[in-house]
Amino acid sequence: MESKMLFTLFLLICWLFTVQPETTPAKKIIQHEKEDEYDRDIHSVLREMTAMLAKQSIQIMYLQKENEAQAAKLRDVDNLKEAIQAQTAKQKTTEEKLAELDKLKPQLQVKQVAFSASLVATGQRHFGPFSALYTLAFKHVITNIGNAYNPNTGVFTAPVKGAYHFEFYIYGYGDASHGSGAILFKNGRHIFIAYEHQPSHTSSSSNGVTLILEVGDVVYVRQRATAKIFDSVNCHTTFSGHLLFTM
Repeated sequence: MESKMLFTLFLLICWLFTVQPETTPAKKIIQHEKEDEYDRDIHSVLREMTAMLAKQSIQIMYLQKENEAQAAKLRDVDNLKEAIQAQTAKQKTTEEKLAELDKLKPQLQVKQVAFSASLVATGQRHFGPFSALYTLAFKHVITNIGNAYNPNTGVFTAPVKGAYHFEFYIYGYGDASHGSGAILFKNGRHIFIAYEHQPSHTSSSSNGVTLILEVGDVVYVRQRATAKIFDSVNCHTTFSGHLLFTM
């Protein structure tokens, strides 16, 4: 009998442990409230995150606009810089051209070089004979464009490199012992001679040459030591030259 009661009691205890207690209505209400509060918290957090994202999106949009504006300014600065560089290069080119023109100006001016002169400016005169070569100073200047010829010394000095043409005419009275002649020199070097010997009456000789001269080269005419030369206001004995072209 006791064993049967103990077995029944054991079964009752096992049943109590296996049966889940039912939730009371009050507990269910509390649980629902907690769930609602949890949902509200989640929605609130989501709203805050949405607002934050919207604010960040606006900030990003403004930053993008500022970056675009800054990039546009930088492009404007680059364009201005290029324009200034182009203007500077153009100005430099203009200045270089002006400098070249300044350098060429003297050459352009000296392109017009020509002279012609006879021995005596007034009266008449016999020259020679001399004991040595005698440099003739042609005093009566007819033309001296460029002022390259010096009538005081009889020397022509090349103002620019180029090709020059020279001519000289020598006149004299006939003499059994002395002819009439002179030599054209360049920088002290004998180039051409003009010479004639007549025992009576008059004699005349001439010669011409084209020379390549550097700036500063000199050309002049020297009378032969034993020769006799004559000139008057009729301009018998002359020396002329002109620039053909520059080089």
